[in-house]
Amino acid sequence: MALDYSTLNLLRQNHPAWRLLCAQHAPLIAGFLHRVFIVPNVRILSQADLVEALEDELFTLRQQQGADPFPGTAQSYLNDWADNDKGWLRKFYPDGTDEPHFDLTASTEKALAWLESLTERAFVGTESRLLTLFELLRQMSTGSQADPEVRIAELQKRRDEIDAEIERTLAGEISLLDDTGLKDRFQQFLQIARELLTDFREVEHNFRRLDRRVRERIALWEGSKGALLEEIMGERDAIADSDQGKSFRAFWDFLMSQSRQEELSLLLEEILTLPPIISMRPDNRLRRVHYDWLEAGEHTQRTVARLSEQLRRFLDDKAWLENRRIMDILHEIETHALDVREDLFPPGAFMPLDSSSAAIELPFERALYRPPFKPLIAGVALDEGDAEIDTAVLYAQVVVDRAELLRNIRMELQSRSQITLGELIALHPLCNGLAELVVLLQLASEWPRTAVDEGVEEQIAWQSETGITREATLPCIILLRNG
Repeated sequence: MALDYSTLNLLRQNHPAWRLLCAQHAPLIAGFLHRVFIVPNVRILSQADLVEALEDELFTLRQQQGADPFPGTAQSYLNDWADNDKGWLRKFYPDGTDEPHFDLTASTEKALAWLESLTERAFVGTESRLLTLFELLRQMSTGSQADPEVRIAELQKRRDEIDAEIERTLAGEISLLDDTGLKDRFQQFLQIARELLTDFREVEHNFRRLDRRVRERIALWEGSKGALLEEIMGERDAIADSDQGKSFRAFWDFLMSQSRQEELSLLLEEILTLPPIISMRPDNRLRRVHYDWLEAGEHTQRTVARLSEQLRRFLDDKAWLENRRIMDILHEIETHALDVREDLFPPGAFMPLDSSSAAIELPFERALYRPPFKPLIAGVALDEGDAEIDTAVLYAQVVVDRAELLRNIRMELQSRSQITLGELIALHPLCNGLAELVVLLQLASEWPRTAVDEGVEEQIAWQSETGITREATLPCIILLRNG
Protein backbone atom coordinates (compact mmCIF):
# COMPACT_ATOMS: atom_id res chain seq x y z
CA MET A 1 0.00 0.00 0.00
CA ALA A 2 1.37 3.39 -1.01
CA LEU A 3 1.72 5.90 1.85
CA ASP A 4 0.48 8.92 -0.07
CA TYR A 5 -1.23 11.94 1.45
CA SER A 6 -4.80 10.64 1.02
CA THR A 7 -4.01 7.27 2.55
CA LEU A 8 -2.19 8.75 5.53
CA ASN A 9 -4.89 11.34 6.11
CA LEU A 10 -7.54 8.61 6.09
CA LEU A 11 -5.51 6.54 8.55
CA ARG A 12 -5.02 9.54 10.83
CA GLN A 13 -8.77 10.14 10.97
CA ASN A 14 -10.01 6.54 11.28
CA HIS A 15 -7.32 4.19 12.55
CA PRO A 16 -7.51 3.54 16.33
CA ALA A 17 -3.72 3.14 16.61
CA TRP A 18 -3.12 6.63 15.25
CA ARG A 19 -5.83 8.05 17.52
CA LEU A 20 -4.12 6.40 20.50
CA LEU A 21 -0.77 8.02 19.68
CA CYS A 22 -2.47 11.43 19.41
CA ALA A 23 -4.62 11.04 22.56
CA GLN A 24 -4.27 13.48 25.44
CA HIS A 25 -3.50 10.72 27.95
CA ALA A 26 -1.54 8.54 25.52
CA PRO A 27 1.29 7.79 28.03
CA LEU A 28 -1.27 6.67 30.64
CA ILE A 29 -3.27 4.56 28.16
CA ALA A 30 -0.29 2.92 26.48
CA GLY A 31 1.65 2.31 29.70
CA PHE A 32 -1.32 0.90 31.60
CA LEU A 33 -2.55 -1.38 28.80
CA HIS A 34 1.00 -2.62 28.15
CA ARG A 35 1.46 -3.45 31.83
CA VAL A 36 -1.81 -5.30 32.40
CA PHE A 37 -2.25 -7.02 29.01
CA ILE A 38 1.04 -7.31 27.10
CA VAL A 39 3.60 -8.00 29.84
CA PRO A 40 1.69 -10.91 31.49
CA ASN A 41 0.13 -11.94 28.12
CA VAL A 42 -3.42 -11.68 29.45
CA ARG A 43 -6.11 -11.96 26.81
CA ILE A 44 -9.25 -11.06 28.81
CA LEU A 45 -9.81 -9.16 32.06
CA SER A 46 -13.05 -8.62 33.94
CA GLN A 47 -14.28 -5.09 34.54
CA ALA A 48 -13.76 -5.35 38.31
CA ASP A 49 -10.12 -6.43 37.97
CA LEU A 50 -9.35 -3.84 35.32
CA VAL A 51 -10.99 -1.01 37.29
CA GLU A 52 -9.01 -1.97 40.39
CA ALA A 53 -5.72 -2.00 38.46
CA LEU A 54 -6.45 1.37 36.83
CA GLU A 55 -7.41 2.93 40.16
CA ASP A 56 -4.02 1.88 41.57
CA GLU A 57 -2.32 3.37 38.50
CA LEU A 58 -4.24 6.66 38.81
CA PHE A 59 -3.51 6.87 42.54
CA THR A 60 0.23 6.58 41.89
CA LEU A 61 0.16 9.16 39.08
CA ARG A 62 -1.88 11.62 41.15
CA GLN A 63 0.65 11.32 43.94
CA GLN A 64 3.36 12.32 41.45
CA GLN A 65 1.58 14.66 39.01
CA GLY A 66 -1.34 15.96 41.06
CA ALA A 67 -5.08 15.39 40.58
CA ASP A 68 -5.62 17.95 37.78
CA PRO A 69 -4.17 15.95 34.84
CA PHE A 70 -6.42 12.95 35.62
CA PRO A 71 -9.82 14.17 36.85
CA GLY A 72 -11.88 11.17 35.71
CA THR A 73 -12.62 7.89 37.43
CA ALA A 74 -11.19 4.54 36.41
CA GLN A 75 -14.59 3.33 35.21
CA SER A 76 -15.16 6.42 33.05
CA TYR A 77 -11.72 6.08 31.47
CA LEU A 78 -12.31 2.42 30.58
CA ASN A 79 -15.71 3.17 29.06
CA ASP A 80 -14.17 5.98 27.03
CA TRP A 81 -11.33 3.79 25.77
CA ALA A 82 -13.83 1.10 24.71
CA ASP A 83 -16.13 3.58 22.93
CA ASN A 84 -16.58 3.24 19.16
CA ASP A 85 -14.84 6.54 18.42
CA LYS A 86 -11.74 5.30 20.31
CA GLY A 87 -11.57 1.54 19.70
CA TRP A 88 -8.63 0.83 22.01
CA LEU A 89 -10.43 -1.78 24.12
CA ARG A 90 -13.10 -4.31 23.24
CA LYS A 91 -15.89 -4.49 25.82
CA PHE A 92 -18.06 -7.59 25.69
CA TYR A 93 -20.02 -10.07 27.80
CA PRO A 94 -18.73 -13.67 27.73
CA ASP A 95 -21.23 -16.52 27.63
CA GLY A 96 -22.73 -17.34 31.00
CA THR A 97 -21.86 -14.07 32.78
CA ASP A 98 -23.45 -10.65 33.14
CA GLU A 99 -20.20 -8.85 34.05
CA PRO A 100 -18.49 -6.98 31.19
CA HIS A 101 -14.95 -8.03 30.21
CA PHE A 102 -12.26 -6.18 28.28
CA ASP A 103 -9.65 -7.19 25.72
CA LEU A 104 -7.10 -5.29 23.66
CA THR A 105 -7.92 -4.58 20.04
CA ALA A 106 -5.48 -5.48 17.29
CA SER A 107 -4.94 -1.78 16.51
CA THR A 108 -3.94 -1.03 20.11
CA GLU A 109 -1.45 -3.87 20.13
CA LYS A 110 0.09 -2.54 16.91
CA ALA A 111 0.51 0.89 18.50
CA LEU A 112 2.08 -0.62 21.62
CA ALA A 113 4.46 -2.73 19.53
CA TRP A 114 5.54 0.37 17.58
CA LEU A 115 6.09 2.34 20.79
CA GLU A 116 8.10 -0.53 22.22
CA SER A 117 10.31 -0.49 19.12
CA LEU A 118 11.18 3.17 19.79
CA THR A 119 13.08 2.35 22.98
CA GLU A 120 16.84 2.14 22.71
CA ARG A 121 18.39 -1.31 22.53
CA ALA A 122 21.82 -2.02 23.90
CA PHE A 123 22.46 -4.50 21.10
CA VAL A 124 21.04 -4.65 17.58
CA GLY A 125 21.81 -7.89 15.78
CA THR A 126 21.92 -8.18 12.01
CA GLU A 127 23.71 -11.48 11.33
CA SER A 128 20.82 -13.71 12.37
CA ARG A 129 18.37 -11.71 10.26
CA LEU A 130 20.59 -12.07 7.20
CA LEU A 131 20.89 -15.83 7.77
CA THR A 132 17.12 -16.03 8.20
CA LEU A 133 16.61 -14.21 4.89
CA PHE A 134 18.93 -16.60 3.09
CA GLU A 135 17.18 -19.60 4.66
CA LEU A 136 13.76 -18.27 3.64
CA LEU A 137 14.91 -17.71 0.06
CA ARG A 138 16.38 -21.21 -0.04
CA GLN A 139 13.12 -22.72 1.23
CA MET A 140 11.08 -20.82 -1.36
CA SER A 141 13.42 -21.80 -4.15
CA THR A 142 13.43 -25.47 -3.17
CA GLY A 143 9.73 -25.60 -2.35
CA SER A 144 8.68 -24.14 -5.70
CA GLN A 145 10.98 -26.33 -7.78
CA ALA A 146 9.05 -29.01 -9.69
CA ASP A 147 12.05 -30.53 -11.49
CA PRO A 148 13.05 -33.76 -9.66
CA GLU A 149 16.68 -33.52 -10.76
CA VAL A 150 17.06 -30.04 -9.33
CA ARG A 151 15.44 -31.11 -6.05
CA ILE A 152 17.69 -34.17 -5.81
CA ALA A 153 20.78 -32.05 -6.52
CA GLU A 154 19.82 -29.60 -3.75
CA LEU A 155 19.22 -32.44 -1.28
CA GLN A 156 22.54 -34.07 -2.15
CA LYS A 157 24.30 -30.74 -1.63
CA ARG A 158 22.76 -30.41 1.81
CA ARG A 159 23.68 -34.00 2.60
CA ASP A 160 27.30 -33.35 1.63
CA GLU A 161 27.40 -30.30 3.88
CA ILE A 162 26.02 -32.34 6.79
CA ASP A 163 28.52 -35.17 6.14
CA ALA A 164 31.39 -32.67 6.07
CA GLU A 165 30.26 -31.15 9.36
CA ILE A 166 30.03 -34.64 10.92
CA GLU A 167 33.58 -35.39 9.83
CA ARG A 168 34.87 -32.12 11.29
CA THR A 169 33.07 -32.85 14.55
CA LEU A 170 34.56 -36.35 14.74
CA ALA A 171 37.98 -34.82 14.14
CA GLY A 172 37.49 -32.47 17.10
CA GLU A 173 36.80 -29.33 15.05
CA ILE A 174 33.58 -28.16 16.71
CA SER A 175 32.43 -24.70 15.69
CA LEU A 176 30.55 -22.89 18.44
CA LEU A 177 28.60 -19.66 18.36
CA ASP A 178 30.28 -16.85 20.25
CA ASP A 179 28.45 -14.70 22.81
CA THR A 180 27.55 -12.11 20.19
CA GLY A 181 26.04 -14.71 17.89
CA LEU A 182 23.97 -16.18 20.73
CA LYS A 183 22.68 -12.75 21.80
CA ASP A 184 21.90 -11.86 18.17
CA ARG A 185 19.79 -14.96 17.59
CA PHE A 186 18.11 -14.78 20.99
CA GLN A 187 17.07 -11.19 20.36
CA GLN A 188 15.54 -12.18 17.04
CA PHE A 189 13.73 -15.05 18.79
CA LEU A 190 12.23 -12.59 21.30
CA GLN A 191 11.03 -10.31 18.52
CA ILE A 192 9.40 -13.09 16.49
CA ALA A 193 7.80 -14.62 19.60
CA ARG A 194 6.27 -11.25 20.51
CA GLU A 195 5.06 -10.65 16.94
CA LEU A 196 3.35 -14.05 16.94
CA LEU A 197 1.15 -13.04 19.88
CA THR A 198 0.29 -9.79 18.06
CA ASP A 199 -0.63 -11.72 14.92
CA PHE A 200 -3.01 -13.93 16.92
CA ARG A 201 -5.01 -10.90 18.05
CA GLU A 202 -5.24 -9.61 14.50
CA VAL A 203 -6.38 -12.99 13.17
CA GLU A 204 -9.00 -13.18 15.94
CA HIS A 205 -10.12 -9.64 15.08
CA ASN A 206 -10.58 -10.59 11.43
CA PHE A 207 -12.69 -13.63 12.31
CA ARG A 208 -14.74 -11.51 14.72
CA ARG A 209 -15.44 -8.99 11.95
CA LEU A 210 -16.64 -11.87 9.79
CA ASP A 211 -18.91 -13.02 12.62
CA ARG A 212 -20.34 -9.50 12.93
CA ARG A 213 -21.03 -9.27 9.21
CA VAL A 214 -22.75 -12.65 9.31
CA ARG A 215 -25.02 -11.57 12.18
CA GLU A 216 -25.90 -8.32 10.40
CA ARG A 217 -26.67 -10.19 7.19
CA ILE A 218 -28.92 -12.65 9.05
CA ALA A 219 -30.74 -9.78 10.77
CA LEU A 220 -31.39 -7.90 7.52
CA TRP A 221 -31.94 -10.86 5.19
CA GLU A 222 -35.31 -11.06 3.48
CA GLY A 223 -34.68 -13.83 0.94
CA SER A 224 -34.59 -17.60 1.24
CA LYS A 225 -32.53 -19.57 3.70
CA GLY A 226 -30.67 -21.41 0.97
CA ALA A 227 -29.39 -18.24 -0.69
CA LEU A 228 -28.30 -16.78 2.66
CA LEU A 229 -26.46 -19.93 3.73
CA GLU A 230 -24.76 -20.20 0.35
CA GLU A 231 -23.47 -16.66 0.66
CA ILE A 232 -22.40 -17.04 4.31
CA MET A 233 -20.67 -20.38 3.82
CA GLY A 234 -18.91 -19.02 0.74
CA GLU A 235 -17.50 -16.14 2.74
CA ARG A 236 -16.57 -18.49 5.62
CA ASP A 237 -14.70 -20.76 3.22
CA ALA A 238 -13.00 -17.76 1.65
CA ILE A 239 -11.61 -16.73 5.07
CA ALA A 240 -10.53 -20.27 5.95
CA ASP A 241 -8.90 -20.79 2.53
CA SER A 242 -7.21 -17.39 2.46
CA ASP A 243 -3.44 -17.05 2.93
CA GLN A 244 -3.98 -15.89 6.50
CA GLY A 245 -6.36 -18.75 7.27
CA LYS A 246 -4.10 -21.41 5.77
CA SER A 247 -1.05 -20.02 7.58
CA PHE A 248 -2.89 -19.98 10.92
CA ARG A 249 -4.18 -23.53 10.41
CA ALA A 250 -0.68 -24.81 9.55
CA PHE A 251 0.82 -23.05 12.57
CA TRP A 252 -1.89 -24.44 14.85
CA ASP A 253 -1.44 -28.01 13.60
CA PHE A 254 2.32 -27.72 14.09
CA LEU A 255 2.02 -26.32 17.61
CA MET A 256 -0.63 -28.86 18.73
CA SER A 257 1.84 -31.70 18.23
CA GLN A 258 2.87 -33.12 21.62
CA SER A 259 6.36 -33.91 20.38
CA ARG A 260 6.82 -30.31 19.15
CA GLN A 261 5.72 -28.93 22.53
CA GLU A 262 8.17 -31.17 24.37
CA GLU A 263 10.95 -30.22 21.95
CA LEU A 264 10.24 -26.50 22.46
CA SER A 265 10.28 -26.91 26.25
CA LEU A 266 13.63 -28.73 26.18
CA LEU A 267 15.19 -26.18 23.81
CA LEU A 268 14.02 -23.24 25.91
CA GLU A 269 15.34 -24.79 29.12
CA GLU A 270 18.68 -25.41 27.45
CA ILE A 271 19.04 -21.96 25.88
CA LEU A 272 17.96 -19.99 28.96
CA THR A 273 20.77 -21.58 31.01
CA LEU A 274 23.55 -20.31 28.69
CA PRO A 275 25.69 -17.59 30.36
CA PRO A 276 25.38 -15.07 27.48
CA ILE A 277 21.59 -15.41 27.55
CA ILE A 278 21.48 -15.13 31.35
CA SER A 279 23.42 -11.85 31.09
CA MET A 280 20.56 -10.44 28.95
CA ARG A 281 18.16 -11.01 31.88
CA PRO A 282 15.32 -12.57 29.88
CA ASP A 283 11.79 -12.70 31.25
CA ASN A 284 10.97 -15.92 33.11
CA ARG A 285 7.77 -16.21 31.07
CA LEU A 286 9.90 -17.21 28.08
CA ARG A 287 10.08 -20.72 29.52
CA ARG A 288 6.39 -21.13 28.67
CA VAL A 289 6.08 -18.87 25.65
CA HIS A 290 4.76 -21.75 23.55
CA TYR A 291 1.92 -22.19 26.04
CA ASP A 292 1.15 -18.48 25.61
CA TRP A 293 0.91 -19.18 21.87
CA LEU A 294 -1.48 -22.04 22.59
CA GLU A 295 -3.66 -19.87 24.84
CA ALA A 296 -3.79 -17.10 22.24
CA GLY A 297 -4.60 -19.62 19.51
CA GLU A 298 -7.44 -21.08 21.61
CA HIS A 299 -9.09 -17.65 21.74
CA THR A 300 -9.00 -17.53 17.96
CA GLN A 301 -10.45 -21.04 17.76
CA ARG A 302 -13.26 -20.05 20.14
CA THR A 303 -14.13 -17.11 17.90
CA VAL A 304 -14.46 -19.48 14.94
CA ALA A 305 -16.52 -21.85 17.12
CA ARG A 306 -18.92 -19.04 18.02
CA LEU A 307 -19.35 -18.27 14.34
CA SER A 308 -20.19 -21.93 13.65
CA GLU A 309 -22.61 -21.93 16.59
CA GLN A 310 -24.41 -18.91 15.14
CA LEU A 311 -24.81 -20.72 11.82
CA ARG A 312 -26.00 -23.89 13.60
CA ARG A 313 -28.71 -21.96 15.46
CA PHE A 314 -29.90 -20.55 12.16
CA LEU A 315 -30.01 -24.01 10.59
CA ASP A 316 -31.92 -25.41 13.59
CA ASP A 317 -34.67 -22.81 13.30
CA LYS A 318 -37.57 -25.13 12.41
CA ALA A 319 -40.32 -22.55 12.86
CA TRP A 320 -39.31 -19.96 10.26
CA LEU A 321 -42.69 -19.85 8.54
CA GLU A 322 -44.86 -20.69 11.58
CA ASN A 323 -43.32 -17.86 13.63
CA ARG A 324 -43.16 -15.37 10.77
CA ARG A 325 -44.80 -12.63 12.81
CA ILE A 326 -42.28 -13.05 15.65
CA MET A 327 -39.40 -13.08 13.17
CA ASP A 328 -40.70 -9.88 11.57
CA ILE A 329 -40.83 -8.15 14.95
CA LEU A 330 -37.29 -9.27 15.80
CA HIS A 331 -36.14 -8.25 12.34
CA GLU A 332 -37.54 -4.75 12.90
CA ILE A 333 -35.89 -4.48 16.34
CA GLU A 334 -32.50 -5.62 15.00
CA THR A 335 -32.76 -3.22 12.05
CA HIS A 336 -33.44 -0.28 14.38
CA ALA A 337 -30.60 -1.41 16.66
CA LEU A 338 -28.16 -1.40 13.75
CA ASP A 339 -29.36 2.05 12.69
CA VAL A 340 -28.74 3.61 16.12
CA ARG A 341 -25.66 1.65 17.20
CA GLU A 342 -23.39 4.64 16.54
CA ASP A 343 -25.61 7.00 18.60
CA LEU A 344 -24.90 7.44 22.29
CA PHE A 345 -28.59 7.78 23.13
CA PRO A 346 -31.40 6.73 20.73
CA PRO A 347 -33.69 9.61 19.72
CA GLY A 348 -37.31 9.83 20.80
CA ALA A 349 -39.10 7.73 23.41
CA PHE A 350 -36.82 4.81 24.08
CA MET A 351 -39.27 2.69 26.10
CA PRO A 352 -42.91 3.51 27.00
CA LEU A 353 -44.02 2.97 30.59
CA ASP A 354 -47.56 1.97 31.52
CA SER A 355 -47.51 3.91 34.76
CA SER A 356 -45.21 6.58 36.14
CA SER A 357 -46.14 6.16 39.82
CA ALA A 358 -46.51 3.31 42.28
CA ALA A 359 -49.95 2.15 43.44
CA ILE A 360 -50.28 2.68 47.22
CA GLU A 361 -52.70 0.64 49.33
CA LEU A 362 -52.93 1.74 52.96
CA PRO A 363 -53.68 -0.90 55.64
CA PHE A 364 -56.59 1.14 57.07
CA GLU A 365 -58.32 1.08 53.69
CA ARG A 366 -58.99 -2.63 54.03
CA ALA A 367 -62.41 -3.76 55.29
CA LEU A 368 -62.73 -4.97 58.88
CA TYR A 369 -63.35 -8.62 59.67
CA ARG A 370 -66.96 -9.72 59.79
CA PRO A 371 -67.93 -13.04 61.37
CA PRO A 372 -69.80 -15.41 59.04
CA PHE A 373 -73.60 -15.51 59.26
CA LYS A 374 -74.92 -18.73 60.78
CA PRO A 375 -78.47 -19.55 59.61
CA LEU A 376 -80.99 -20.85 62.12
CA ILE A 377 -82.74 -24.11 61.10
CA ALA A 378 -86.18 -24.74 62.53
CA GLY A 379 -86.61 -28.08 64.28
CA VAL A 380 -89.17 -29.54 61.84
CA ALA A 381 -89.61 -33.34 61.76
CA LEU A 382 -88.75 -34.91 58.39
CA ASP A 383 -91.19 -37.31 56.75
CA GLU A 384 -89.97 -40.76 55.85
CA GLY A 385 -89.78 -41.38 52.09
CA ASP A 386 -91.58 -44.17 50.30
CA ALA A 387 -88.78 -45.12 47.83
CA GLU A 388 -86.76 -48.23 48.65
CA ILE A 389 -83.07 -48.13 47.72
CA ASP A 390 -80.84 -51.20 47.60
CA THR A 391 -77.76 -50.10 49.61
CA ALA A 392 -75.91 -53.28 48.70
CA VAL A 393 -74.89 -51.64 45.42
CA LEU A 394 -72.63 -49.29 47.39
CA TYR A 395 -70.54 -52.26 48.52
CA ALA A 396 -70.39 -54.06 45.16
CA GLN A 397 -67.06 -52.49 44.13
CA VAL A 398 -64.74 -54.19 41.62
CA VAL A 399 -61.07 -54.06 42.62
CA VAL A 400 -58.45 -55.10 40.02
CA ASP A 401 -55.11 -56.26 41.41
CA ARG A 402 -52.51 -54.50 39.22
CA ALA A 403 -49.64 -56.24 40.94
CA GLU A 404 -51.04 -59.68 40.09
CA LEU A 405 -51.55 -58.75 36.43
CA LEU A 406 -47.98 -57.40 36.27
CA ARG A 407 -46.66 -60.66 37.76
CA ASN A 408 -48.55 -62.64 35.12
CA ILE A 409 -46.88 -60.63 32.32
CA ARG A 410 -43.38 -61.06 33.79
CA MET A 411 -43.91 -64.78 34.44
CA GLU A 412 -44.97 -65.46 30.85
CA LEU A 413 -42.08 -63.42 29.39
CA GLN A 414 -39.55 -65.49 31.35
CA SER A 415 -40.07 -68.45 29.01
CA ARG A 416 -40.60 -66.54 25.74
CA SER A 417 -39.34 -63.36 24.11
CA GLN A 418 -42.78 -61.86 23.39
CA ILE A 419 -46.48 -62.42 24.00
CA THR A 420 -49.63 -60.83 22.66
CA LEU A 421 -52.34 -59.44 24.89
CA GLY A 422 -54.79 -62.06 23.56
CA GLU A 423 -52.39 -64.92 24.40
CA LEU A 424 -51.88 -63.52 27.89
CA ILE A 425 -55.65 -63.36 28.53
CA ALA A 426 -56.08 -66.90 27.15
CA LEU A 427 -53.55 -68.15 29.73
CA HIS A 428 -54.95 -65.96 32.52
CA PRO A 429 -58.68 -65.32 31.86
CA LEU A 430 -60.28 -62.08 32.91
CA CYS A 431 -61.89 -62.35 36.33
CA ASN A 432 -63.23 -58.81 36.54
CA GLY A 433 -64.38 -58.32 32.97
CA LEU A 434 -63.95 -55.03 31.20
CA ALA A 435 -62.36 -53.28 34.18
CA GLU A 436 -59.52 -55.82 34.20
CA LEU A 437 -59.08 -55.47 30.41
CA VAL A 438 -58.73 -51.69 30.80
CA VAL A 439 -56.05 -52.18 33.47
CA LEU A 440 -54.18 -54.58 31.16
CA LEU A 441 -54.25 -51.99 28.38
CA GLN A 442 -52.84 -49.40 30.76
CA LEU A 443 -50.05 -51.78 31.83
CA ALA A 444 -49.27 -52.48 28.15
CA SER A 445 -48.91 -48.72 27.49
CA GLU A 446 -46.50 -48.43 30.44
CA TRP A 447 -44.48 -51.52 29.50
CA PRO A 448 -40.90 -50.55 28.41
CA ARG A 449 -41.04 -52.46 25.11
CA THR A 450 -44.43 -52.69 23.36
CA ALA A 451 -45.38 -53.06 19.69
CA VAL A 452 -48.81 -52.67 18.03
CA ASP A 453 -49.66 -54.43 14.76
CA GLU A 454 -52.56 -52.47 13.27
CA GLY A 455 -53.02 -55.01 10.49
CA VAL A 456 -53.88 -57.90 12.82
CA GLU A 457 -56.90 -57.98 15.16
CA GLU A 458 -57.49 -60.13 18.25
CA GLN A 459 -60.82 -61.24 19.70
CA ILE A 460 -60.86 -61.13 23.51
CA ALA A 461 -63.81 -62.77 25.29
CA TRP A 462 -64.93 -63.00 28.94
CA GLN A 463 -68.04 -63.91 30.89
CA SER A 464 -69.96 -61.52 33.09
CA GLU A 465 -71.36 -62.45 36.52
CA THR A 466 -74.71 -63.20 34.90
CA GLY A 467 -73.07 -65.70 32.50
CA ILE A 468 -73.26 -63.52 29.40
CA THR A 469 -70.23 -63.82 27.09
CA ARG A 470 -68.84 -60.50 25.93
CA GLU A 471 -66.17 -59.85 23.28
CA ALA A 472 -63.83 -57.01 22.41
CA THR A 473 -61.90 -56.55 19.16
CA LEU A 474 -58.45 -54.95 19.58
CA PRO A 475 -55.36 -54.47 17.40
CA CYS A 476 -52.65 -57.01 18.10
CA ILE A 477 -50.68 -55.64 21.09
CA ILE A 478 -47.31 -57.37 21.61
CA LEU A 479 -45.37 -57.23 24.87
CA LEU A 480 -41.62 -57.75 24.41
CA ARG A 481 -39.17 -59.03 27.00
CA ASN A 482 -36.65 -56.49 28.33
CA GLY A 483 -33.07 -57.06 27.28
